[in-house]
Amino acid sequence: MSADPTLESWCGDCVEALARALEPVLGPLQGPLQVARCGGGQSNPSYRIASGARQWLLRKKPQGSVLPSAHAVEREFRVIRALAGSGVPVPRALWLCEDAGLIGTPFYVMEFVEGRIFLDPALPGLAPGDRAALYDDINRVIARLHGLDAQVLGLGDFGRPGHYLERQVARWTRQYRASETGVIDAMDRLIEWLPARLPPEPAPALVHGDLRVDNMIVHPTEPRVLALIDWELATIGDPLADLAYHVLGWELGADDFRGMAGQSLRELGIPDAPDYVARYAQRRGLPEPSARDWGVYIVYSLFRLAAILQGIARRALDGSANDPQAALTGARAARIADIGWARARALDAR
Repeated sequence: MSADPTLESWCGDCVEALARALEPVLGPLQGPLQVARCGGGQSNPSYRIASGARQWLLRKKPQGSVLPSAHAVEREFRVIRALAGSGVPVPRALWLCEDAGLIGTPFYVMEFVEGRIFLDPALPGLAPGDRAALYDDINRVIARLHGLDAQVLGLGDFGRPGHYLERQVARWTRQYRASETGVIDAMDRLIEWLPARLPPEPAPALVHGDLRVDNMIVHPTEPRVLALIDWELATIGDPLADLAYHVLGWELGADDFRGMAGQSLRELGIPDAPDYVARYAQRRGLPEPSARDWGVYIVYSLFRLAAILQGIARRALDGSANDPQAALTGARAARIADIGWARARALDAR
């Protein structure tokens, strides 16, 4: 097999080798294995694999060099397997293959969940009542996740509790520096600004790390979440940081990066950000964060998003990106950093 295989171009022998490896896990296949790329995505490429009427999802690391600690399909598999029956909806984890020799990189196979994925957090095409109901269910799922006991799930060693934001700022600084393609002045300023202004840390929780609406599979007809997906950034950490990254959908506009700022949320049926955060706190039985602390969480989330986008830009330049639109997506890093730095200056001016 080529050192850089893509499943779409595999020879028949290669697909048969995968089929033989899957049969002990999935049972006898009902026909030739069919493989098709599933979605675009900027992270770990996913493929729908099918045999007869049965289908599954295969998720693998991308080809080529990747940033340290990125694209950890092994961690994804572990956490979704641990969450089975927890009340947090996830696909059923079926098999992890850590041998890169079979398809070029480690991968795992999970249940295929049929449903809708919304790239736009304004949820186009839904009625206002369904938007309200879906966001309430998303809020419920996030609160449920953050309320789980990682020790009971067998994930007590899934991350290091304590100093989470401090370590995350350092981590994303390293990731950003490793993927720099040019100078972004706002990122340099945020790297200096954040460490001295981090809020007091709440009790640690299991966090998803990438709670965008497009990482949630929604029921085909009902306003409820069937599966929370893409767990590669999951760890033990600060639940308010996890929530703040999710709330960037309210903070950014559509021209910035998958946001709904500037739209009439009342007409859409979507709660405003303060009400949404208050509902989360109520569900968890916790006080709401102060305006100052929440502002820092938002600045941190913007910094983190900019670092992630810069990583996409680097992969696009290196030719290892999954999505043909990766270069355009990565180019948004500077804009997001500028927004983050403007928010930081506004906080200091209060």
